[in-house]
Amino acid sequence: MQNNIAEFRKNAGLSQQELADAINVSRKTISTVETARFTPSVIIALKIAQHFDTSVESLFLLDETD
Repeated sequence: MQNNIAEFRKNAGLSQQELADAINVSRKTISTVETARFTPSVIIALKIAQHFDTSVESLFLLDETD
């Protein structure tokens, strides 16, 4: 699953740590989600979307293999 989280985060001027603190997860969680090594839970995906005032669909994109 691809995502646009790094783009949203950078456009907001946030570091991975700042985003992690804002949604109460670890920086490593943000890093692994951004690099698509970890698919977040629905709760984490919703928290990220809510933080950026956008939809989950704007942040995450299904690959053809998903």
